[in-house]
Amino acid sequence: MRSLSVLRSAIVGLLLLAPTVSFADAIVVTRAATASTIAEIFIEETSIRVELEIGYPDLPAFRNLMPTSLVERMGFEAEALDDRLPRFFSEDLTFAEEGGAPLPGRVVEIGPEDRLPRDELTGEPRPLLEGEEAEPVIRATLEYRMPEQVPALVMTPPRSPAGSASASIGFIAYHLGLPLLDFRYFGVPATLDLNWEDPWYSRFRNRNLKRQYDAPINVFLYVEPYEVRTEIIARPLDIQRWLDLGLDARGTIPVEAQQDVKMQVAEFLTQHQNVLIDGQPAEPTLDRVHFLRRTLRNSTVIDPPEELPTVSATLGVIFVFPVEGLPEEASLTWDLFDPPQIGRVPAAATDEAGPLRFFLQPDDNVLWWKNFLQNPTIPTLVDVATPPGWAARSGRWVAWFLGAVALVVLLRLLTPAGRRRGAGRGVVTAACLTLVACGVFLFWWKPGSVDDEAAEEILGSLLHNVYRSFDFREESTIYDVLERSVTGDLLTQTYLETRRGLELASQGGARAKVKELELIDVSVQHGRDGGFVARCSWNVSGSVGHWGHVHRRTNQYEADIAVEPVDGQWKITALDLLQEVRL
Repeated sequence: MRSLSVLRSAIVGLLLLAPTVSFADAIVVTRAATASTIAEIFIEETSIRVELEIGYPDLPAFRNLMPTSLVERMGFEAEALDDRLPRFFSEDLTFAEEGGAPLPGRVVEIGPEDRLPRDELTGEPRPLLEGEEAEPVIRATLEYRMPEQVPALVMTPPRSPAGSASASIGFIAYHLGLPLLDFRYFGVPATLDLNWEDPWYSRFRNRNLKRQYDAPINVFLYVEPYEVRTEIIARPLDIQRWLDLGLDARGTIPVEAQQDVKMQVAEFLTQHQNVLIDGQPAEPTLDRVHFLRRTLRNSTVIDPPEELPTVSATLGVIFVFPVEGLPEEASLTWDLFDPPQIGRVPAAATDEAGPLRFFLQPDDNVLWWKNFLQNPTIPTLVDVATPPGWAARSGRWVAWFLGAVALVVLLRLLTPAGRRRGAGRGVVTAACLTLVACGVFLFWWKPGSVDDEAAEEILGSLLHNVYRSFDFREESTIYDVLERSVTGDLLTQTYLETRRGLELASQGGARAKVKELELIDVSVQHGRDGGFVARCSWNVSGSVGHWGHVHRRTNQYEADIAVEPVDGQWKITALDLLQEVRL
């Protein structure tokens, strides 16, 4: 076999023999997307289309597709392409009805192109990175004729005479446009059972060949201080088993119909929130309902709305149950099953220690959480130092008054009239000492003020309490807690700015809970009446469990913050936000 450099030259020469190939992007979700060869398989009503990116190392396995000149350069016996193509479709990359002969095929297009760069984890298309060079591949589009809707399809990759895989192939398969699996390696024959009524339930018999998100319904129970939350992810098409939504598996859900579908599903699921908290029934409050896009990296809200295929459209519905502190026990009894397709429902109960996964079934249908945490984290407010009292704040004026009295007395005693009256030496000495003491007091001491270290501690405590206020659920409670740290004129601005900073836009407004606040730099300028202005920068880190993922956020802020004593408490009286950066 000739060297790889010879093959590269030969492929460039192939530009003269074939046109450029077009192909469809695939949403992929595993590192198989970085395999030498990529195969995207589209199973339609009467045909199977295969789009290949063949890497240099795998050219020998696909030689029966290649021009004779290239086959010779690879060191194989020269043989006419028309003789080799039938062998490729019947022996190399084959598709057959279970128990039947391989389906006939043809080459639609073939030619050299650059490989599409993909995210190595999800396989999603991405731009070339700086300094990264495009990798040349042979791109081919193949079509296999399928005269009828077969119940099961056997797919076989190219094999060596010993029966092992002769190419490194990462593949993804679609049935009627729906991805049936995350990107996986295609190294052995695979049998696919096809559901032509609802391709969501088309399945490979090999359990390793499936989507991560292949369950039609998922249930999550989150238990946090001050809040219990249930989240249900479901296809509207599956909810239609119990509620007529007027959906057709072969159609789409247009944007103008989506709000009505969301509200119908949310109202239906409200009636099935059988939740107990510390043994008492809890009344659900609908928080949010969104159409979702789910990948290995994250699950995000589809915003702005777009027309969605009915077969894959997925809704996320969230219900909240406000509680005092952290409960000792919570449970959700699930009653929506329709075996065999919805015979068990993946679920998880999650607290700060992480998720406890479970499968709900008709005879075991309670998702249960018990507080086994040894030292649960209960967010609390911190005490803020008390501003100096009236006596301390008025000390400077007292010093000025005493100094003035001592000066007047001393001047009068030093006048001729004063000397004639014979004032005692002790009185003169006392007046002089009082005058000197007041001068020293006024020069060195700032009555009612705080030093830089105390100011930094006060500011850190106030910011801590501002963010802690958002641990509560009710807006009125948040305002009441905020008012302990912020003056009334600044209250609304602080509420809106802080809430915006904690919201995850991709999650439809879900709010992260602050886990850590770190002051980075504080520069203090002292003001009147004991207050101060600080130019400070700080980091805020938060997270929220959502749709089965943990979403994290860290923001960095820089601001000028004024702090003054108000009604016997330190409060933020002005805030000028200079910079906000998402880290």
